[in-house]
Amino acid sequence: MQATPPPSRTLPRTLVVGLAALALGVSSSPWVSTAAPARAVSSDVIRDWSETAVAVVSGDAQRPTAEPFVWYGFVSAAVYNAVVGIEGRYAQYKWHERGPRTASSAAAAAAAARRVLLTYFPASQARIDAAYTASLEKVPDGKPEDEGVAFGERAAARLVELRENDGRGTTVTFDKQPAPGVWRPTPPNHTPFINPWMAKLRPMLLDSPEQFRPGPPPELTSKRYARDLAEVKAMGAKTSTERTAEQTETALFFTDPLPQQLQAAYRDYTARHGLDIVEAARLFAAAGTASADATITTWNTKFTYGLWRPVTAIRLADTDGNPATEADPSWLPLTNTPPYPEYMGGHCANDGAVMSVLDHLTGGDIDLRVSSAVTGTTRTYTDSADFNRDVINARVWEGIHFRTADIVGNRVGRHIGTYALDHYFQPLPHRQ
Repeated sequence: MQATPPPSRTLPRTLVVGLAALALGVSSSPWVSTAAPARAVSSDVIRDWSETAVAVVSGDAQRPTAEPFVWYGFVSAAVYNAVVGIEGRYAQYKWHERGPRTASSAAAAAAAARRVLLTYFPASQARIDAAYTASLEKVPDGKPEDEGVAFGERAAARLVELRENDGRGTTVTFDKQPAPGVWRPTPPNHTPFINPWMAKLRPMLLDSPEQFRPGPPPELTSKRYARDLAEVKAMGAKTSTERTAEQTETALFFTDPLPQQLQAAYRDYTARHGLDIVEAARLFAAAGTASADATITTWNTKFTYGLWRPVTAIRLADTDGNPATEADPSWLPLTNTPPYPEYMGGHCANDGAVMSVLDHLTGGDIDLRVSSAVTGTTRTYTDSADFNRDVINARVWEGIHFRTADIVGNRVGRHIGTYALDHYFQPLPHRQ
């Protein structure tokens, strides 16, 4: 197989707003609403609380694998409501209460984020309150600050109310018995299915976890299954002689925890492009809630079909009934396999959702800088197709996914991202 070319590193196109469009009150830039704001409030508070959420959820609480996407979705939705409830320009998320025009949207954002994080992660109160104090030190004392704090608290209370009895942490048991094609814990730790409750969690945007669930994976006896298995067996092996150094770097680049990796990329993007508090809150909320629902849809799909992982499939290929596959009882992937079923690919679903959101918000020039602590490198993507391609390939080259699972996951994620902005976070017809 030939190495995939590296992503584009050319300078992004500049987002320009035409003077004629401004004169009409209509924007040619995807970042400006139908009515330009009378003031532009700094988006520093949005980035600050993204960092705090990561430190609390993934640091202090050490929530595993894709679960942080859910919590980041909660925080970003509450912050978004607090901001646009004061600033206007976009419809609120499942809420219709408006704050005083004189209120500080920065104070509201900080109060909303603080309250959501304290509600679900009280053990991190010291960290959360320190971040809150730092945020309010940047807001002048007085009535606008007080009004903003009060409104942010109400925005958080609304989010918490929306998430009552949503299925978080409930007992859900994966009870499929071992058989050809059925998932079972994988080496080296043989950890049981992590967080099966996410398969039944009420989505943030979608009507149900099944709304975008795809059809079943390829039959074990199919030609597609045999092709997928042969590819990952050759390209994803720990000791592969066919995977190039560049392909290995791509595989390892995307082993950085994705929820944190994307939060850092959003912070970088909103700072470099000078997004104000409204546009930054909208980006974090649209991407955050779409990712939450992509995660829920992924877990529902994994739980429903329960397909075995490549490491199991390759070792037990002599039991799959497919004459085109051959077993290798000692085969190991480049990286350890995550503890949940194969189909569909969750990393690719989340990436698809986020890329769809960014395509919509940027007009297709995503200019996303993504860094990996694993490889110590940064990649700049101007085209979402390049990003999606690299992630799909990476999961195969890691040896942890069949290509079909990644392609299907990415496609489902893109549908969810499109749904997010077709049904939520819509521009208001005029400044309200």
